[in-house]
Amino acid sequence: MPMNRAHRRICSSEDWAQKTKDLILPWALEHVDLGEDVLEIGPGYGANLRVLVDLVPHLTAAEIDADTVRLLQGKWGDRARVLLADGAELPLPGASFDSVVCFTMLHHVPTAAHQDRIFAEAFRVLRPGGTFAGSDSQPGLRFRVLHFRDTMNTLDPATLPARLKEAGFTDVAVDTHPQSGGLRFRARRP
Repeated sequence: MPMNRAHRRICSSEDWAQKTKDLILPWALEHVDLGEDVLEIGPGYGANLRVLVDLVPHLTAAEIDADTVRLLQGKWGDRARVLLADGAELPLPGASFDSVVCFTMLHHVPTAAHQDRIFAEAFRVLRPGGTFAGSDSQPGLRFRVLHFRDTMNTLDPATLPARLKEAGFTDVAVDTHPQSGGLRFRARRP
């Protein structure tokens, strides 16, 4: 994983899992119909996954780190399909999910071009009418300190809508949280 030791400790903590459940997911998924078949790109240590498995009938998670995949399969493999895969090269058929989601992971993708390939793959695997939704952090002093010697490539809320439209999405919405400054997005495959 492209995270330093302190960052890994925080993201694998129960405090982070609780923050995800109580704050991040409710805000990121407000008014989003996930449907029945959902793909989460980049579940990391599973803070989001543990909530999503109770929200949807069929959950697939694509994680790039092999050790983390084994951890997730051990904890959630009986309730979710967990794949070792880069979100930019998904070993999944096209038009097979009602929604694709990703939360607080896109800033760990090292380049904008790689992020754009993830957007294109999300579009490809979505069924027509499906939703791509998620959230990510925005830079601030604490965020920068946490990412010391860590991958940190944040999304620009001003340019993200055009990038999602370039991937083929319509009905793109991007906004920031008034208190945390975090970013959320929603887009639809026509």
